[in-house]
Amino acid sequence: SAAATAPERIGQFFRRRYPTVAVTGMTGVGKTHLADRLAGRSAGSTAGDVGSAVMERRTRRTGGLHGFRFLVVPGDNAATRLGALDEVFHDEPVDGVLHVVANGFATARRAAGTSGVASSSREEQLAAELEDFTITAHRVASMAVRRDKPVWLVIAVTKVDLYPDRIDEAVRYYSPGSGSPFGNRLDELRALAGGARLSVDVLPVSSQGGDRSAAISAKRSAVMVDALATRLAQLSGHV
Repeated sequence: SAAATAPERIGQFFRRRYPTVAVTGMTGVGKTHLADRLAGRSAGSTAGDVGSAVMERRTRRTGGLHGFRFLVVPGDNAATRLGALDEVFHDEPVDGVLHVVANGFATARRAAGTSGVASSSREEQLAAELEDFTITAHRVASMAVRRDKPVWLVIAVTKVDLYPDRIDEAVRYYSPGSGSPFGNRLDELRALAGGARLSVDVLPVSSQGGDRSAAISAKRSAVMVDALATRLAQLSGHV
């Protein structure tokens, strides 16, 4: 009997030590770059700057045999994205969600098969971001009501190097109870999931760290990424 249950117990032990985290968000917000930073991968280890059409996996290893397994869901509205969302929220539900937003500064992507420079206004990007989150929010709510323990959601507000003087304003926009379009959507999500079943955190982060003339220094960027990693560890019970 003990031998028969050994694989299951080993799996549970590994899951506690290395919980899975879905990294979601629309294309161009920097999901893969942020996952690379959290996993300790160098900037040059990710080829190209175009969003991937398949789910990518990253692993963060920390002291005490702890860490995270990040599943980066494609941002493009394609069959692969929908399949990845089903996988992380239904087939093999993740332990937490890291949803990445960019305050309307996502890198615009050209449609497949077209040429030229892509352009999009900040208002259009914010609207697309909200529409994207609506798709993810429904899946988060569905997962939360099926769980016997609370689900956590962290909103990572990226690209703060592009608006260094308005970081607090951006964090408020993405916070529950703010009255903003995104805040209202979060309030709706918590109502659907049950407030006690879903915790929400909002943290600013910059995956880019520049030289002394940059708006966000490399040191400050590292501090933000470390703060995000620490919060993930707290939510997972590692600290």
